[in-house]
Amino acid sequence: MKYECDMIADLLPLYKDGVCSESSIKVIEDHLAECPSCKDMLSMLSDNMIDEEMIKEREEVIESQSKLFKRKSAVAGSIVAAVFAIPILVCLIVNLVNGSGLGWFFIVLAAMFIPTSLIVVPLMVPKYKMLYTMCSFTFSVILLLGTCCLYTKGNWFLTAASSVFFGLTVAFGPFIVARRPVRAYLGNFKGLILMGAYTLTFATMLLCIGLTVKTPGFFGMAFGISAPLLGVAWIVFLIIRYLPVNGLMKAGAAIAAFTLSMYGASYLMAFLLREPLNPNEVQVTSYPQPIGIVIGLVLGAIFFIIGLLTWKFGGKKNENA
Repeated sequence: MKYECDMIADLLPLYKDGVCSESSIKVIEDHLAECPSCKDMLSMLSDNMIDEEMIKEREEVIESQSKLFKRKSAVAGSIVAAVFAIPILVCLIVNLVNGSGLGWFFIVLAAMFIPTSLIVVPLMVPKYKMLYTMCSFTFSVILLLGTCCLYTKGNWFLTAASSVFFGLTVAFGPFIVARRPVRAYLGNFKGLILMGAYTLTFATMLLCIGLTVKTPGFFGMAFGISAPLLGVAWIVFLIIRYLPVNGLMKAGAAIAAFTLSMYGASYLMAFLLREPLNPNEVQVTSYPQPIGIVIGLVLGAIFFIIGLLTWKFGGKKNENA
């Protein structure tokens, strides 16, 4: 026989799928006329076997390219890390020569963790790149604040760190809960956990600020203003997330609830801050005007009614269809 059976066996899936060239078809058919084993192989070859072979080859190619990309990423990450080590080494030498201690060295070292977390970490970690990048960036920023606070002998670390952590939680929180493996653990409670994280980090920030400034009456004023507003945010969130109606009805209910809760929050803040309710006296808290409350309730009612009608008649049309 002119051609080996192994070569023909590689071409049989393409021959059965009808994608061979004219010359290849002639070669295969001439070989099949002389080789009973290859002919039997062709008769046993099914479409499922062809698909399985193609899937296997595709997975092998993807795995090979993935390993190549990981190796290149590791090399690139090592090179970038070495470049970042240069200013750290220079600062160490300068500090030792001047005899000024290692304070600036540790500050530069902590500062270099920030670009490292944004550049080197995504190149080095094999999976969950965004999750690890956000977490390492948050850690590096707080580490830099702590190092600077120790070097300057200040007492502002708790205030700065809690404020930065709250801000980064607001910025990174939606992305973190939506990424694997966090998404799998939280399930349908992602929004609830996220709101809880916002509330907890915000309360922690106020607590740390109060412990730092040590101003008399700070906690009463801070939590007196913040607690009602947090309550408003939670009410709107629970309506939008868990009320089992359509979007227009949720919007109407949220607008009405926001209007009423903001009105109540203003008086609650006045009570917690012990502000006078006499309009002739100076007040810090501004109270919603009745016209604003009416407008908010009317607008919420309009949205709710339109949503109710849409849901009612739209549901009937779907049932008739």
